[in-house]
Amino acid sequence: MSPISHNLQAVHERIATAARQASRDPGEIRLLAVSKAFGPDAVLEAARAGQHAFGENYLQEALDKMTAVRATAPGLPLEWHFIGPIQSNKTRAIAEHFDWVHSVDREKIAQRLSEQRPAHLPPLNICLQINISGEASKSGVAPEQAAALAQEVARLPRVALRGLMAIPEPASGFDQQREPFRHLRELQQRLHAQGLSMDTLSMGMSADLDAAIAEGATIVRIGTAIFGQRHYEK
Repeated sequence: MSPISHNLQAVHERIATAARQASRDPGEIRLLAVSKAFGPDAVLEAARAGQHAFGENYLQEALDKMTAVRATAPGLPLEWHFIGPIQSNKTRAIAEHFDWVHSVDREKIAQRLSEQRPAHLPPLNICLQINISGEASKSGVAPEQAAALAQEVARLPRVALRGLMAIPEPASGFDQQREPFRHLRELQQRLHAQGLSMDTLSMGMSADLDAAIAEGATIVRIGTAIFGQRHYEK
């Protein structure tokens, strides 16, 4: 068994354990393998081990990786999720090449993704990124502004509003990790009560996925625990 296969198995076991401890069905939780800073070989190794959804933060890196993966394994049915900050000049390529976008935090970005989504593709799945911890350094819409943005996105053609995403500030204890995830779940419930149907909570990474699952995560975004430590080129 390859290292990535071994790590994927361990992550699935961790997800299943966390789900059972929260009295949840492990099948409700999808694993998104965050492959940023890892090459196409790592993606192919994970795909051969049964992983099909991959998350990318950097557009050009992702597009190059997609091209390389398709050249090596043309029939591989992979699903690509964009999870990084979005600049206006990047929306067309994101709309054309990705299946999901987790990081929409402005109406302008959602509008452009809607307009630029090719008609022959299924609607682009959208999560709103919420700045749940109120950090000045983080992207995301403030929780109190989420309802207005969600209403706007829900009206757009060629996109499907699926849910909310957050990257809370790091916390050490399990209860401290759960708190911002609880706030995100409660925000989703309030939006649902306003008539906004959403089925996705994209929250939890390698260090805190157990707490996220306890609070209702449906997608966990895992990189380090699958692929190892990232080494960025200088």
